[in-house]
Amino acid sequence: MKRKNTGTDEDRDLVKGCIRNERAAQSAFYRKYAPAALRVCRRYAHGKEEAMELLNSGMLKVFQKLDTFKWEGSLEGWIKRLVFRVVADHFRSRRQPHTLEIADWDQPVSAGITHQLYAEDICRIIETLPGVSKEVFWLHAIEGYTHAEIGNRLELTEGASRWHLNKARNLLKELLESRHLKNNRYAG
Repeated sequence: MKRKNTGTDEDRDLVKGCIRNERAAQSAFYRKYAPAALRVCRRYAHGKEEAMELLNSGMLKVFQKLDTFKWEGSLEGWIKRLVFRVVADHFRSRRQPHTLEIADWDQPVSAGITHQLYAEDICRIIETLPGVSKEVFWLHAIEGYTHAEIGNRLELTEGASRWHLNKARNLLKELLESRHLKNNRYAG
């Protein structure tokens, strides 16, 4: 399913200005999108200092990659995904397992699975989910949107949003369990 073009004229002007390295555009862009990016960082950081460090790294990456944004989806969603990848890279580089809590996860997963996952692994697994289910899961579990907000954003009913979230959770559970079984086969 191809997403509709969601860029406003203001967003397009800001992005063009940022690409041209215009300080005023960069400042306005940062003021507009840094709060959403900071929410992503705070969700995984161990304190305010680390969250701000991750935000700065994430927004730098956003500015470096702005010219690759294709206006096929939400600019804010793209920014959050890019910042999340920076966060995942940060924890992976520290080589310490970091548990990502997935909001409202009520499906039991076999013991021993989640402690083996790094943020990057979770991101990679989420990316394998099918289209709308992946987007609903990302918006609800990672970005904290309600089903009503997701419905408005994706032109779905709240019930359809809940269905896609449940489908995504079940698929994730299967993927996590199959990954765990595969890892145990090779470990023993």
